[in-house]
Amino acid sequence: MMQAVITGTGLYTPEHAIDNAALVASFNTWVDAENARYASAIAAGEREPLEYSSSEFIVKASGIHSRHVLDAVGVLDPERMRPHLPERRNDEPSIQCEMGLTAAREALDRAGVEASDIDLVIVACSNLERPYPAVAVELQSALGAGGHAFDMNVACSSATFAIDTAANAIRSGNVRRALVVSPEICSAHLNFRDRDSHFIFGDACTAVVIEAAELASAASRFEILGTRLVTRFSNAIRNNAGFLNRVTDSDPRATDKLFVQEGRRVFKEVCPMVAALISEHLEALELSGDKLSRLWLHQANRHMNDLIARRVLGFEPTPEQAPIILDRYANTSSAGSIIAFHLHRDDLPAGALGVVCSFGAGYSAGSVVVRKV
Repeated sequence: MMQAVITGTGLYTPEHAIDNAALVASFNTWVDAENARYASAIAAGEREPLEYSSSEFIVKASGIHSRHVLDAVGVLDPERMRPHLPERRNDEPSIQCEMGLTAAREALDRAGVEASDIDLVIVACSNLERPYPAVAVELQSALGAGGHAFDMNVACSSATFAIDTAANAIRSGNVRRALVVSPEICSAHLNFRDRDSHFIFGDACTAVVIEAAELASAASRFEILGTRLVTRFSNAIRNNAGFLNRVTDSDPRATDKLFVQEGRRVFKEVCPMVAALISEHLEALELSGDKLSRLWLHQANRHMNDLIARRVLGFEPTPEQAPIILDRYANTSSAGSIIAFHLHRDDLPAGALGVVCSFGAGYSAGSVVVRKV
């Protein structure tokens, strides 16, 4: 059986950034307009006034200070409060393909691999901009990659599930080199008029090159010691947007067609599930949490990451042991743990052990245990 190694990573970061102050100012302007619009109903006790948001509330709830988005103007317009991304012609590259090209080229360069050497391309993210043709096949063509390609969606766990799929294809000998790309346009499925979640998401794209160890030439590489996945059905995080909306005659602008969650319930149910997944995975590999040099966790909420890291490691983690990037990127869905890995891996010495773990809607969670070669 061939051994799979991660040899390159890449990152696309949108140029537009929105800090909490700007986001709050837009939200509160909208709140003032809505409260004025329903002033009579509010005065009569028939309607509760909307509450303001604040930077302090956002940081306390999540640890997020800023986020990158593809379009800041539309998001910050109180009369729009969603990105403006003009529709592209069929003969133009799709937005996710364009994002993927930037991240993929960096990953290929770091791996020292040509696009033509890739046998498998997986585009894995929480929302794809169309059902077909697959964005992965479009990206494969744009890169000049070989082999085959397909899209997959396991919400925030998409990247680790795709790494598992790619690593297994390499282990079986069916694939020599694979590319996993996660173009997340989270701002497009976020309700910026929901006080409890308007600050959560940002946009980004990551790419990971996985190769058979015997072919790898990159100076820096990580051996994949094992992968493990878990799913458990829950309605606590949901997005009802889909092609059936038009035939059920539902309003496509309705907020339940966007991201919705029961935050406290998610925290209580997901944290133990993820900590158990990682700990049991390590035990199966005859490893323990205290041997880990780094945890690259899903970047959704600072409090969740701190709790999971404590349970896995058995002690309070340092910023180096469990790096946080959500303070400036926010939640970028499946890209989050890969961004953390991309930005916080080069300093590790040979032999260092780490875990890349993502988790989210489904529920779903994926654990990838690696060792620096």
